[in-house]
Amino acid sequence: MSKKTLLNSKDIEIILHRLACQLIENHNDFSNTVLIGLQPRGIFLANRLAALLKNKYNIKDLELGLLDITFYRDDFRRKETPLAAATSEINFLIEDKRVVIIDDVLFSGRSIRAALTAIQSYGRPKQIELLVLIDRRFSRHLPIQPNYRGRQVDAINKEKVLVTWNETHNKDAVYLESK
Repeated sequence: MSKKTLLNSKDIEIILHRLACQLIENHNDFSNTVLIGLQPRGIFLANRLAALLKNKYNIKDLELGLLDITFYRDDFRRKETPLAAATSEINFLIEDKRVVIIDDVLFSGRSIRAALTAIQSYGRPKQIELLVLIDRRFSRHLPIQPNYRGRQVDAINKEKVLVTWNETHNKDAVYLESK
């Protein structure tokens, strides 16, 4: 198995600032916008972006939620072992708000489809956008595209994109693993 570094910590930091600036361009003061990080891996990106927007770009009233999509997935009954659900933490209404769903890697689009279904439990948003760190554009099973992407990666199906965060692996990096 070989492992190629696609992004190092400096690359990720630059991308996070670019994504934050793009969000500010489209959402100004975030008065009618909420960020929703997908459990489990999208929460690290969502937390980093929220901290950057608050601390570096002075966005005062930013609302961040965490959404678990386990029981909305189309494959949760197909596993041999039961999936462990995480906790959704959305302490605000999304009714008539602009929602930005945040995940680390957009692969087949199935997780995003599950998120679109799950988010309806919290109200009817005015608009939903998608922000991902990595867009694997040749692997889509569903017609889902990101509004904001950190990096586009052309990977074949046998290759795996692995995102590591300082919080979980003591290093921010993105790798492409080949079998």
